[in-house]
Amino acid sequence: MSSCSDEAIPGQPIVLGCGQLCLDYLVTVPSFPIPDQKIRSTSFKVQGGGNTGNSLTCVARLGLPSRILAKVADDSHGRFMVEELESSGVDTSFCMNAKDGASHFNYAIVDNQTNTRTCIFTPGYPPLLPDDLTESLLLDVLDGVRVLYVNGRSREAELLLAQKAHSKNISILINAEKKRAGLDELLDLADYAICSTNFPQVWTESPSSPSALLSMLIRLPKLKFVIMTLGEHGCVMLERCSSEVSGSEEETDIDELHESLKQSTDFTSVLPVCNSSGDWL
Repeated sequence: MSSCSDEAIPGQPIVLGCGQLCLDYLVTVPSFPIPDQKIRSTSFKVQGGGNTGNSLTCVARLGLPSRILAKVADDSHGRFMVEELESSGVDTSFCMNAKDGASHFNYAIVDNQTNTRTCIFTPGYPPLLPDDLTESLLLDVLDGVRVLYVNGRSREAELLLAQKAHSKNISILINAEKKRAGLDELLDLADYAICSTNFPQVWTESPSSPSALLSMLIRLPKLKFVIMTLGEHGCVMLERCSSEVSGSEEETDIDELHESLKQSTDFTSVLPVCNSSGDWL
């Protein structure tokens, strides 16, 4: 998370995120250590993290109003993370204070040699529960919201919130990082899905990543698009066609289409590149 943000324009639709806050200890090393080795770091930083906090910080940086619903421990880490979100322009008025709680924290080792990061997560307590979400709170937190962000870490509470959002025609975006208990119920309600590299194939048991994305759109008819992140290689998005496809359209092998797009994409460009197939499902 960062303290740098653009000013949100009053009256814009709000992006609401529900999930956990986590404090990140980020240490950068020349290369990942071998067991029992002592090495020096090249940099060290402590900052707020977690998928929900990071996503809402990005939303605020883009100048859109963002709001978080979370249970935060009343310790120094929790207070630091809330203050950092507030400095970024995120509305934290719906953060619940847990007097006897402990904050989640995460050690992240950033390997400059392989451009990877290894995370060691220590969960905190207490979790956000459905009993924390009264009817009046649900109505207040969803007021003015256009998009709800969930990731399944606070599964039961997120499901209750998502069901309420669905009843109010609020779009739901899910960050599907890994298979979790109860994640399927959230996926069924989602309008948009952003997945880790491995999730589509693990969840669908499809033979390839492109066919897994297609399988997700078929199995989840409410989804408008699904994105699979690819680290330094960007991402792949498969979007559902909003209109009927004529019977004269030729079928396309999705694996061949994906391969042809990869071959025609300039991965050396220092600027963002969008390579569209022009073919819609």
